[in-house]
This record gives sequence, C-alpha cells and structure tokens, in this order.
Amino acid sequence: MTDQYAVFGNPINHSKSPAIHRQFAEQTGQDLHYAKQLVAEDEFVKTVQAFFAQGGKGLNVTIPFKVEAFGFAQELTPRAQRAGAVNVLALQTDGKILGDNTDGIGMVHDMHNLDWEIQGKRVLILGAGGAVRGILQPLLAEHPIQVVIANRTLSKAEELVAEFHDLGDVKASSFEQLAGEKFDLIINGTSTSLSGDLPPLPADLLNPNAYCYDLMYGAEPTVFLKWALENGAAKIADGLGMLVGQAAEAFYLWRHIRPEVVPVITALRRQLSEKK
Repeated sequence: MTDQYAVFGNPINHSKSPAIHRQFAEQTGQDLHYAKQLVAEDEFVKTVQAFFAQGGKGLNVTIPFKVEAFGFAQELTPRAQRAGAVNVLALQTDGKILGDNTDGIGMVHDMHNLDWEIQGKRVLILGAGGAVRGILQPLLAEHPIQVVIANRTLSKAEELVAEFHDLGDVKASSFEQLAGEKFDLIINGTSTSLSGDLPPLPADLLNPNAYCYDLMYGAEPTVFLKWALENGAAKIADGLGMLVGQAAEAFYLWRHIRPEVVPVITALRRQLSEKK
C-alpha cells in the first residue's frame, strides 16, 4: 500500500515540498504519496491526529505551526529540542511521533555541496528569530571560530547567546556595533529579503574570499545577496538548496534512504528562472 505523507501549513499553496518529495521518491524507487494541506490556525493538533489515525507516516510542518508541532511530538531529536520548533513529524515503529528540525542541517549540507568551509571561520548571522534558532545547533557543530548574532533588538540576540553558548563561541551584537568587524561568512536569517529591505550593515564587513548566504530564495538574487556582491563577496547563495536539503533530511528520517539533492535543486532553479 502506498505510504502517505504531507506538508501542513497556512498558507500552503506556494509550497514546493510535493514536487521535491515526488522527485525524491522517483529517484529512490519509494512507493509514497505526498500532498499539501491548508490547515486552519486553530485546528493543527486535531488535523495532525486525524492524519496519523488514518495511516499517515510522516509530515512536514511549516509556518505557523512549527512551535505547535514541537508541543505535539512525543519524542524530540536533540536539534529539535535546541530549536524549540519542529518541521518534521515521523511515525516510529513503537507508534510514537518523533519531532525533528531539519532546517539547520539542510543549510549546512547545502554549504557542503557548495564546497563552503565553516570550520575555523568567523560567522555573522543577521536576525534572531525562529529561523536563526533553527540553524544554530547544526551550524555550531561545524566548529566555526566564532558566531556573532546581530539583531535590531539586542536583547533577542542575547537570549539566543544564553541558550547556545555551551555549543561554541557565540556573541550578541546590535547592527551599530558591527562597525569595524570582519567576517568570513554572513548568513541572512531575517525576513527583510521578502520585502526588499536590508538590515543597516556597514560596507566593510567582509574578509577577502568571504561567502554570503540568504535563507530566503527567489528567481532573482535577494537584496542582501546584491549587497554582498557589491561589497566584495567571493560567493553567494540563496536558500533554495537549504529548502531541498531540509526535505532530503526529512525523507531520510522517514524512509532511511538519502536522496540526491543536486538534480532537484537544478530542476527547481530552472522552474524559477522560467517564471521570471
């Protein structure tokens, strides 16, 4: 019988997850069906319970339900515990529901695919919201020399530092305090790219051969990536590879087989270009 998977969110129409997992299933010869479902904001738990009661095997969870999914899961991976949010639910052989957060490892795997080094690098993260919380544990596991979290509201960055300081050298900063600092890798974890805005950044933040990565993606380079190129970044990348990477990690959690991400990223990038 075909195994059932889905992504739950609100809104959900834009989701590329069904196309991604369809390609993963074709690659690996897995018999599964993957759907997307719009879930009313006050009916997440009821809808998830019904999905698993009807034989569902696993779910991706997107905005705005990642924190509710964290509370719903009966068991949590260490990275989900650190993130305080869950984007994958998986039915285990003992009948319990495991919650995981694959966003950060998806980003790290994408950087590996790009041949970007993280170990020994000085990293700046812009923003201190849920997206940043989700990437910190996997990023720090790569042993950067230091991670600086810069945010408009300094206290939010300081809260993350307090939670993650045991995993490495993590420091909080305001945007104003970045003047005179230099970094090897800058990650934009703010949502400003969606609105065409940019955090107030000094022009001389980048070391020679520095890389810049935006968690957001689109058909054109984001405003942050345009800033990066204008200010001497050696390489840039958006979050499309992270999207596919987090999906691949979820697929592995469900099916115990690791799909190839590069062909899927290439196909999605081509589709984005055609829609320009």
